[in-house]
Amino acid sequence: MGQVKYIFVTGGVTSSLGKGIISASLGKLLKARGLSVTIQKFDPYINIDPGTLNPYEHGECYVTEDGAETDLDLGHYERFLAANTSQKNNVTTGRIYNNVITKEREGEYLGKTVQVIPHITDEIKRNFLALGHNGDYDVIITEIGGSVGDIESLPFIEAMRQTRWDLGHENCIVIHLTLIPYLKAVGELKTKPTQHSVKKLLESGIQPDILVCRSERAINMEIKKKLALFCNVPINSVISSIDAKTIYDVPLLMQKEKLDERVLELFKMSVNKAPGLEQWKDFLTRLKNPKQEVNIALVGKYVELHDAYKSIAESFIHAGAKNECKVNISWISSEEVTNENAEELLGHQNGILIAPGFGERGFEGKIIAAKYAREKNVPFFGICLGLQVAVIEFGRNVLGIKHAHSTEMDPICKDPIIDLMEEQKKITKKGGTMRLGAYPCKLKKGTAVQSLYDSEEITERHRHRYEFNNDYLEQFENKGMIAAGINPDSNLVEIMELKNHPWFVGTQFHPELKSRVVDPHPLFIGFINAAIDHMAKN
Repeated sequence: MGQVKYIFVTGGVTSSLGKGIISASLGKLLKARGLSVTIQKFDPYINIDPGTLNPYEHGECYVTEDGAETDLDLGHYERFLAANTSQKNNVTTGRIYNNVITKEREGEYLGKTVQVIPHITDEIKRNFLALGHNGDYDVIITEIGGSVGDIESLPFIEAMRQTRWDLGHENCIVIHLTLIPYLKAVGELKTKPTQHSVKKLLESGIQPDILVCRSERAINMEIKKKLALFCNVPINSVISSIDAKTIYDVPLLMQKEKLDERVLELFKMSVNKAPGLEQWKDFLTRLKNPKQEVNIALVGKYVELHDAYKSIAESFIHAGAKNECKVNISWISSEEVTNENAEELLGHQNGILIAPGFGERGFEGKIIAAKYAREKNVPFFGICLGLQVAVIEFGRNVLGIKHAHSTEMDPICKDPIIDLMEEQKKITKKGGTMRLGAYPCKLKKGTAVQSLYDSEEITERHRHRYEFNNDYLEQFENKGMIAAGINPDSNLVEIMELKNHPWFVGTQFHPELKSRVVDPHPLFIGFINAAIDHMAKN
């Protein structure tokens, strides 16, 4: 297509309006027209990445194929575009400053005084454009985190202004997402917050090209005209984004509002192909018209914030639609699970998923949940720490290894069924001991997981530090818990599967990170199928 086109998406009035979903939806529409599209997220916080952030602070940490720990919005990008992102797709203020300070220490600035302008803004601009250098993409969408007016965002906004000046308006446009609140007392939608938000952008030297107006009620033509007049945009650049029942409705709503058409007009791009969204519409039909329902317990330590397990929740939606089944998630705090209340909390569930996590808080509650699933023949799915919980419970209660534990929880435990690898033990920095990104896995023939994947070799994404201790593997396999997946390079256990159980699978990797809207992950499909069978029998 020639010159790469750049779209910046900013937000005003309040955070959490859905910039990520609007970006992903626009990307979906442009890709459906035959364009090559990627999306990147620039976050204004000073952490290098979300890897060390508590999930309560920022939700899930999403891991890419190349091992980058990123913002959860990259999960939306991948799920909507059905394409992988990378380290380059998520940049923070922390990384920008780290890069600039490193260059200064190496003498790259030739003794000049290092300042926000031009050095910080130049580094931001360099990262804005980095994905466009190889000619892999026709359109690059950049979401700027936070809201216009935030102190932390000012260098990003200035860098965006300069980038737009450098590239020209035909190659770079700005979409501004704002809130149109509805005041019940007067029965009106109010445009003033959006007007002030646009004014704030104008103070920074940026005139938005398109306004996307988020509201709980439809925005009529009179309001669109008012916004167009006072915000200096054509009326066909005022896009209504009414609250949707599901985020997967948004691409179709944006198509109806002609957001993609307006973008192409501004870029003067002649793309005649209309978006082909048949598979997406078929997914929505099955999602909204389920033939049955199942109840799944998600047992974790961060359940008060559902975004902490965002990819798992979305994977249930994808697999549920594939099975024409509504998945009702019960968010159960592992700290609350005891031997006394396990039946009350878990007895009506058709499946139990032990969620990933770090640390000992709530660990014993997860052990109890895994034991309940094993003994009561309830379909069980353990992810990352969930696998480790399952094998420790099995070691204690089936193999009779009384002190079975993880050295993460008990560094001096007598039977470290879960332990650090020898080469990891001398590393002290937290990130250094992590296995991050995609690793290969060889599946054992005849296992349930091998039949679900319909393959003998797979790759899956990891984010963990501790491993199954192979010194105990023979004992486990003799009692029916087998290593269904092994890393062919390191011989590390990747999947454990319990024989003579309806469905009992633990994975050291995170399958939820590779589930897509029209291509659900096979393990989630299998788990929901098992939950449906359990419901039918009970």
